[in-house]
Formats: sequence, C-alpha cells, structure tokens
Amino acid sequence: MSTIFWIALGSGLGGLGRYWCSGAVARRYGERFPWGTFFVNVVGSFVIGIFAGLGPDGTDTADLGTREFVMIGLCGGYTTFSSFSLQTLSLARDRQWKEVWRNSVLSTLACLAAVAAGFASALALVPAIAER
Repeated sequence: MSTIFWIALGSGLGGLGRYWCSGAVARRYGERFPWGTFFVNVVGSFVIGIFAGLGPDGTDTADLGTREFVMIGLCGGYTTFSSFSLQTLSLARDRQWKEVWRNSVLSTLACLAAVAAGFASALALVPAIAER
C-alpha cells in the first residue's frame, strides 16, 4: 500500500509541477510552438535519466522506493507525452508542417540527449557522493 501512496503523491506533485512550469515557459516564450511542453519533457527526461543511473542498471545508489516515487510518480505526472501528441496533431491540423517536424524531431532528440545526460551525471556524481 505504501508504494501506491508514494507513486500517487509523486504523480500529483509532478502534475502540479508540469502545470506551473509549462505555463510559465509558455507565457515567457509564447504558444505558437509548444515550448512549455518541450521544456517539461526535456527536464523530466533528464531527471528520469539521473534516477535510472542511480538504480540497478547504474550505480545501485537509490533504493527502489525512491526510484519508483521519482521515475513512476514524479516523472510520470510531470512529463506530457499525451500533451505533446495533441499539440503536434493540432499543428498538423493547422497545416503548420514545419512546426510539426520541428516539435517531433526536436523533442525526440532533446529528450534522448537529456535522459543520457542525466544517466551519465548520476554515474559521475556517485563517486563524489560516496567520498563524503
């Protein structure tokens, strides 16, 4: 039961974070291109990469409960693939083909780079943390 509670809490916090961050970025940079969604997906990819690097496939530094809270809960609530898909469909329906391709390619490449950077960061930081 406690696992479900922590994942639910993480999802709620992630959703609130997505609402706030996506809105702040959209207000700052406009909504012609979905920069808010792009931003949260890249940040979420970086964070999930860090915790993947701290788990069984990486350094085994973070316990399973913490990883579930962050990776399933927070990142699941924070990242917005469904919003990305809907916004990309809207761009296509408006025949904004350049924006469709820019959003699809840029989001995919940036999120892959962010998850790889997060994973590498976790691996690089663990020795520094262990030395304390």
